[in-house]
Amino acid sequence: MQAVSGKVENVAQPNSFEFTAENIEKSKEIIARYPYGRQQSAVMPLLTLAQKQHENWLPKAAMDCVAAMLGMPPMRVYEVASFYSMYNLRPVGKYFVQICTTTPCWLRGSDGIVSACKSNTGIDFGQTTKDGIFTLQEVECLGACVNAPMVQINDDFYEDLTPENVVTILDALKAGKQPKTGPQSARFSSEPLEVK
Repeated sequence: MQAVSGKVENVAQPNSFEFTAENIEKSKEIIARYPYGRQQSAVMPLLTLAQKQHENWLPKAAMDCVAAMLGMPPMRVYEVASFYSMYNLRPVGKYFVQICTTTPCWLRGSDGIVSACKSNTGIDFGQTTKDGIFTLQEVECLGACVNAPMVQINDDFYEDLTPENVVTILDALKAGKQPKTGPQSARFSSEPLEVK
């Protein structure tokens, strides 16, 4: 289980959770994708929808709501939410910075990215800045190995990072700007760095 998740009981929990009208409709669409008798397979997309609705974290009440919608024992939903690192069981910052340190990113300099992020934000992995802007998390492979090193911030990927350009990205977010996503080098998508 990820460090940010911690234990559900150690976090102030809301008394209730209900999907918005719009998300109820999305939930129905998601559940309808699965064959009759297999609707519980929708647990992960429904948890993701609940997390997005609730400031990027899943309170117990949201997990209970998903369990009720799918006719599942709540414990089964808690097991899913606590197993996968994509679910946050405690509040995170406005910008949830997930830094990949798996071998391809490490070989391409993720240690420098980690140091730059920690230095710029003043926090360590599993912590949130006092102003609630950033949470840092070390994660396993985010699937953009060819463009290593990389980070995921909320739903956006930033690739081909250097300590300097990751600080530029963090500073832009602090200033309320949206930095360019994807490769931070001159490459397009995941083409070779040097086109011959």
